[in-house]
Amino acid sequence: MTDLLEKVLDVHGGLDNWRHVRTVNFRLTFRGAALAIKGRPEGLRDVLVKVDTRRQRTLITPYPVPGSRSIFDDGRVTIQTDAGVKTAGLDNARQSFEGHQHETPWTEQQFLYFVGYALNNYMTMPFLLAGDGVRREEIAPHEEHGETWRVLQVSFPATIHVHCTEQKFYFNDTGYLVRNDYAPDVSRGIAAHYTFDHKNFDGFIFPTHRRVVMRDANNRTLLTGPSIFRLDIESVVVSRD
Repeated sequence: MTDLLEKVLDVHGGLDNWRHVRTVNFRLTFRGAALAIKGRPEGLRDVLVKVDTRRQRTLITPYPVPGSRSIFDDGRVTIQTDAGVKTAGLDNARQSFEGHQHETPWTEQQFLYFVGYALNNYMTMPFLLAGDGVRREEIAPHEEHGETWRVLQVSFPATIHVHCTEQKFYFNDTGYLVRNDYAPDVSRGIAAHYTFDHKNFDGFIFPTHRRVVMRDANNRTLLTGPSIFRLDIESVVVSRD
């Protein structure tokens, strides 16, 4: 583990404390310009989400309609009634994106796969970076907005559902994650994901606003342009052993 990651984990609540956390529960609105391209313009509006911290499992309710709930579980997607009756599903969901281009629309189950693993990643960050098989290396610092951000280059193992294997994570002087660069396998293109308004919930730090914007080949971003995706998070509750 790098000294940067050790600092970041301590600032966010501590790895030892995190190991006692079972779920992160929160209310979410998820929208953005890319959702219309992908055929899911409704996004997620004021839904309740439960993320499991010990496995890649995400529960979203109500979705896709009132009286239903959706579950991402280690690559599988299931849609159920509130009573637990399965109405739709998709196994090996990531394979279903093969051959997709930037403009290829997503089915409802593909969208749920994308948001399921993404929300699990976001709400277990930065502790996800300390996981088994994750390789991390501090690289040259980055200058942006008059600040100097320390950068971790990270390689994820195939056992973890993430946007892509190789990513960069940028941290400010406080140790908060402020930017994450990736090129999602399931949606193509390259993106920069900014995080804002970090708050303390139950002893852990979570950003409450997120914006994903375009990034060019020279690593320049368009913060003044439209958001590819925007996430607004509130009412975070951490469940412990």
